[in-house]
Amino acid sequence: MNAPKKHRADVHGWIALDKPVGVTSTHALAIVRRILNAKKAGHAGTLDPLASGILPLAFGEATKTVPYVVDGEKAYAFTVSFGQETDTDDGEGQIVASSDKRPLQAEIEAALAAFTGVIDQIPPRYSAIKIDGERAYDLARRDGLVVEMQPRKVEIHTLRLISYDGQKAQLVAECGKGTYVRAIARDLGRKLGCYGYVSALRRTRVGPFNEQNAISLAALEADPAGALAAVLGIDVGLAELPRLTISRDGANRLHRGQSILIRGAELPPAEGQAYAVCGRVVVAVGRIERGEFVPGRVFNLPVG
Repeated sequence: MNAPKKHRADVHGWIALDKPVGVTSTHALAIVRRILNAKKAGHAGTLDPLASGILPLAFGEATKTVPYVVDGEKAYAFTVSFGQETDTDDGEGQIVASSDKRPLQAEIEAALAAFTGVIDQIPPRYSAIKIDGERAYDLARRDGLVVEMQPRKVEIHTLRLISYDGQKAQLVAECGKGTYVRAIARDLGRKLGCYGYVSALRRTRVGPFNEQNAISLAALEADPAGALAAVLGIDVGLAELPRLTISRDGANRLHRGQSILIRGAELPPAEGQAYAVCGRVVVAVGRIERGEFVPGRVFNLPVG
């Protein structure tokens, strides 16, 4: 006879996980979900197994806010090793090209301008992008296919060289959704005529989640009973949207899918996306249009 399934808890909020190297995003989420015994969970953006850093994890009703976090700006600190290119654009892959040339620091600094702003970027062959319904990395690993990746528009806000020892360059980048740091390293190496790949990568920020509000996997595993204290509010994932404070009557209307009138000091400075709270409870995400708040996603949480 099978043992009864363990009852899972209603956990609503975010954990800014500082993911260690060597763990997949999916596995990291599974570990934290087990620690919290949470019913529902998801993560906002995949982080490579060889990368460390900020992996926002959403639980319960917070999973409805994942798209807003995924769209947020990301920040990375990474190392580019020059002289070789790999098929994965990181240190895990097979070497496919090599060169004895090494760039001068001034050459690296001059080349970075070509990688800022809105640029065309070809994602790595080993990436999570779907091709005919399958992940590119699954096609490459399982079938050994040389997948023809199409260029995509990405936005890199800043890209700076921090240090260079003649072989490896330490850089930091701030970029928008869909940018691959491995592709930056690959293309920088090609532009400099010496090849290159990412040999170390750390994500330091995803939207409102950063190293200051993050917690390590080791800390969560060491104190499972205290893990709930690390859960941040649903509103943290919406921090980059205007906030609207509403009454209980307004909350009841939103819960029924109806829009509400807003006026005076309650009205944010511009129309567009916003979120509504009643007391300390997030009620809905929606849009402000012509003096009304129109709900898009409503949260199934009781208002005090």
